[in-house]
Amino acid sequence: MILQRLTTALRKQDWFTVLIETLIVVLGVFLGLQLGNWNEEQADMRRGSAYTQRLAVDIRTDIRDRSNLLAYYDAVNDSAERAIVLLNSDSPDPRELVVNAYRATEYANHQPTRATWDEIVSSGDIGLLPSDFVEDGWGAYFTDVTADNAAQNILASPFRQRVRRTIPHDIQSAIRESCGDKRDEIGNVTGFRSDCNLDIPDEAWAIAAEALLSDPDLLPDLRLHFSSISSARGDLIGSLYSLQQAIGVLDPASTGTKRAPAQ
Repeated sequence: MILQRLTTALRKQDWFTVLIETLIVVLGVFLGLQLGNWNEEQADMRRGSAYTQRLAVDIRTDIRDRSNLLAYYDAVNDSAERAIVLLNSDSPDPRELVVNAYRATEYANHQPTRATWDEIVSSGDIGLLPSDFVEDGWGAYFTDVTADNAAQNILASPFRQRVRRTIPHDIQSAIRESCGDKRDEIGNVTGFRSDCNLDIPDEAWAIAAEALLSDPDLLPDLRLHFSSISSARGDLIGSLYSLQQAIGVLDPASTGTKRAPAQ
């Protein structure tokens, strides 16, 4: 209709009408583009908000799981502390020595929950996240190897290798089966089982304990092993602190500060 009126005005050389109709067309196109841009911005904001909420859920899940992992390494450290006391004792209880020496060599792992992050990266939507999260490099967490490094350090520990080479296989199996890892409702380790019902003859415990006590390198290796456990616990504590900071960035309500999306 507008084009028809514009054509008629041009034929009649009605320049005022031509100007008005042209302005109407230009204004209509401009408003249409603005509305399209506004709709796109609103869609981006909704998508960015959804991503942010999902990331916060993932990181809160990781905080819970890594807290459980830290509690597990605390239990490993307790066993190592008890083992060093027993190794320095004149007449240690054989069963207690073997169980604690074995538990001191345990490890667990936890990988970052990264499904949401991978989706954001693959879709090129990183810019929709809160600017502080992007600019401060929090995305690096999703390739974090803190927990893996902790596990690898304990796996490579000479004390772990020495203990597991010395304790008979049947006793190791019994410890794992009856007084090994305690897990939560979703399978994450949180510590050691307290019941520890082991059907092993006293003589077998005595032989295994004597084998540990007669190894002159076991105690020095245990002292070195503490550094691996300490590193694991320290790294996890640092990781948990960082995750709490990341939650503060993703959830402005938790800090009372509004943060704009990255441009």
